[in-house]
Amino acid sequence: MSKGDATTKPSAPADLSSTGRRSSRLRLRAAWMYYVEGMTQSAIADALDIGRVTVVRLLADARQLNEVKISLSREIAELPRLEMGLQKAFGLREAVVAPLSDAQADATSAIGAATGQFISDIIRPDMKIGFGWGRTLMRALGFIDEKAVANLQVISLLGGITKAKQYNPAEFAWQLSRVFQADCHLIAAPAIVDSIETKRALIERCGLGTVYNLAREMDAVVLSVGAMNEDSTSLRFGFFSEEDWASLEAAGAVGDVIYNFIDIEGRPVDHPINKRIMSIPIETLQATPERILTSGGPGKTDAILGALRMLRPTVFITDEITASAVLERAGATF
Repeated sequence: MSKGDATTKPSAPADLSSTGRRSSRLRLRAAWMYYVEGMTQSAIADALDIGRVTVVRLLADARQLNEVKISLSREIAELPRLEMGLQKAFGLREAVVAPLSDAQADATSAIGAATGQFISDIIRPDMKIGFGWGRTLMRALGFIDEKAVANLQVISLLGGITKAKQYNPAEFAWQLSRVFQADCHLIAAPAIVDSIETKRALIERCGLGTVYNLAREMDAVVLSVGAMNEDSTSLRFGFFSEEDWASLEAAGAVGDVIYNFIDIEGRPVDHPINKRIMSIPIETLQATPERILTSGGPGKTDAILGALRMLRPTVFITDEITASAVLERAGATF
């Protein structure tokens, strides 16, 4: 992400008080120094004679007020090479590789920014688009252009949870529909039910068949990948027990796509949980014309490789370190 690509909008209207005008001017000066001049937050604090915490607040306010718009500069020499390598190795129409400041940087932030921009670009009137969930997609929300889109249908691809945590599988689709003033269709059931019979009953006799049928008409899906490690959102928030996790790993699972657990070849593992997931079927996702996979970060290489082979996405959004690791793991030359 290039700070040099940031632009600032005009300051607040003239009818604000003098205090408001000063605050607005200070906020825009801080944003300019950070995003355009590339100054550190500490250097900005010294230059403006304010505290570093105030700088952080000013920058956050500038983003929230849409006074700063960040666009990705993808002209860095290494990135096109990685993108072309991914496109060739996995038959993608497009790969988007987000740069990282260093190997220890939070990949979800960079990928979320790239994903938010991509979603903003592809959304159009009369579209039906499905969304998964996860930290990467939640991070993308802050980078999506807010606008009303006529007759847009947003579909959540996974049921919800019965106990609210930091992330709810349905939360992203719901928040996104509000950004675009669109209709949102939810799978009004837990993400995991107790039996295949319960799943069948919910779909056939409790009204969820309408959502499943609508999903067959989707123009695009946006999905992320969960890995089988201790940092997994699903495991940390208690969506699965330790026993479930161990048995899934023993069955060969390397990760999941909307709770459909797969092996490194992209095949669903033979495990009872896969039969009890309240999600749009993998076959429906695979048949959707535009399939966008967005994921990255340490420990996700095998999970992403499995998801690429299973979903056969048209677009893959990731970070530069993950891109290199996935290509090496796949034995691809790039």
